[in-house]
Amino acid sequence: MTQRLIMVIAGTYWQIPILKKIRQMGHRSLVVNLYEDSPAFAYADYHEVGDILDKENCLAIAKKYAVDAVLSEECDIAMPTVAYIAEQLHLPALSRDMAELYTNKYRMRTFGEEHHLATPRYRMCHSVDEVRQFAAELGKPVIIKPLDANSSRGVFVVDKDTPQLETLFEEALSYSKIEKAVLAEQYINGTEFTVDGIVLPDGHHSLAISEKKHYAHNRNIAYELFFSHYNERFDYDLLRATNDRFVNLSGLTAGCLTHAEYKYEDGVFYLIEIAARGGGNLISSHIVPIMSGVDNYRCLLNTCTGAADDTAVPTEGINRERCAVLYFFDTPGRGGVVSRIEGEDFLKSSDNVIAYKLNFAVGDRIEKAANDSKRIGFYVAYAESRDRLLSLMETINQKIKISYEEENH
Repeated sequence: MTQRLIMVIAGTYWQIPILKKIRQMGHRSLVVNLYEDSPAFAYADYHEVGDILDKENCLAIAKKYAVDAVLSEECDIAMPTVAYIAEQLHLPALSRDMAELYTNKYRMRTFGEEHHLATPRYRMCHSVDEVRQFAAELGKPVIIKPLDANSSRGVFVVDKDTPQLETLFEEALSYSKIEKAVLAEQYINGTEFTVDGIVLPDGHHSLAISEKKHYAHNRNIAYELFFSHYNERFDYDLLRATNDRFVNLSGLTAGCLTHAEYKYEDGVFYLIEIAARGGGNLISSHIVPIMSGVDNYRCLLNTCTGAADDTAVPTEGINRERCAVLYFFDTPGRGGVVSRIEGEDFLKSSDNVIAYKLNFAVGDRIEKAANDSKRIGFYVAYAESRDRLLSLMETINQKIKISYEEENH
């Protein structure tokens, strides 16, 4: 195999697995991220401090190092920059049009509507009055969100009479980068799912599906993603077909990973959003291979370096009873200054806990998560049956104890 220099845009904790894979496959890596202390820098052969949204600067860095490939993983906001660099340097990657479709939530809605896919009613809103009018027309709650943000930042469920609607609108607006507008859409009040997949030469394959549960204090932030091959209450074959159809109609490039979110209401799976990258919080790096048997990172790297790839989805040898979970810890009570953490040794020693991370230490102040990025920690685990995984989750719940001191106000 010819060694290539691969540019990875974004250098957070979530890019570390793809950097490890780059090295494992005999390539070198260059990482660009905004902060000097970016976690992924330690895993790269070269790194540069730079704004990943600054396309021209990132292009200049790519030329400086004469990179052979460019990619991002588990990072929505980097995809337009990846597409721009790839276009300018004639490198294999998704096109700029695909990058826009898979990061601009308004484009996703119009594309779905044009192709007769199940789509919530929606409207582009440039003012809070437009949101009020849309909510009044629907006669039910709506969800407002930035056009192209991530991690549930600026996402709120509101109605026309919400007292703080103007404040929430301005916050959502502040996260929209491509245009100063927000997307208001019919709130689908149903069960939520994620679907991760990959585009191969014969089309898109949905590889791993999770059913989500959400925190009581904020119904837009998930605390559990439970992955299984089937679900007795929902038709996962229909969900796979629905997801595959969107991606195949879009013409997304072979080798690209996908991560989508759906909600189910009245017998219909509604697309909430879809991205041309793997699921965050180690879904693409850890859970997808365990659930599907597909080495999706190998396929991604082979494709972006122009190497031959023989990735195929196994038709046998996968235990369809196997389940996995991405579980986020909750802040106990109202939160405060952490005085003690118990049970971490169990997470370290359990063979079925394949990753975990606590985003705090003794002495840190913790509080209820305001968005996805503010969750206090997580673990990824799997087992060969649903019952075994549920038993393991209960054991972890009993062993992990977070003690804290409430602050006086």
